[in-house]
Amino acid sequence: MKNKPFWVQPLASLPLSLKPIAAIQQKHYGAVLNPTRWWGRMPRLFWLVALFVGYLERKNARLDPGLRALLMTRVSQQCECAFCIDANSLRLAQRSGAMEKVQAVAQWRDSALFSPAERVALAYAEAVTATPPVVTEAEKEALHCHFNDAQITEMTALIAFQNLSARFNAALDIPSQGLCSPTGKPHA
Repeated sequence: MKNKPFWVQPLASLPLSLKPIAAIQQKHYGAVLNPTRWWGRMPRLFWLVALFVGYLERKNARLDPGLRALLMTRVSQQCECAFCIDANSLRLAQRSGAMEKVQAVAQWRDSALFSPAERVALAYAEAVTATPPVVTEAEKEALHCHFNDAQITEMTALIAFQNLSARFNAALDIPSQGLCSPTGKPHA
């Protein structure tokens, strides 16, 4: 009998407090997401992280949903998080309505698919994600041409959150879940 990966926690052992989110994931994606099984070991910490991302992804967020998905996808790529690349690529495909942007994210500097504001935000995301972060004065000035201080604060929080998520998942070698098909629709 083959052993399951160390990160897989049996669904039956998920804490009761995580059962609602597991049910939502099961309904939406057809499975409980791989990171939830790991986070299930520390449900209070999981809920704090979930509340944080929930706030950043709220309906009246200061950043456009497509921009949020774009930034999360790029940070995921930089951190080489297989699960996050998969999940955020799906989100970006759904929010942009096509796979073209998803497929161009890694080479955004060479693609005509990105607006000037998206380019500035992507450059900022890459600078913030570097270790240590290296944001130039020119990048800060460019941000202020497209975004106000509140938007920049929220953007920085989003990038920092995605770094937390991607680094957590990559460090634990949590794999892709096969969420994003070439059409940008969830796999059945």
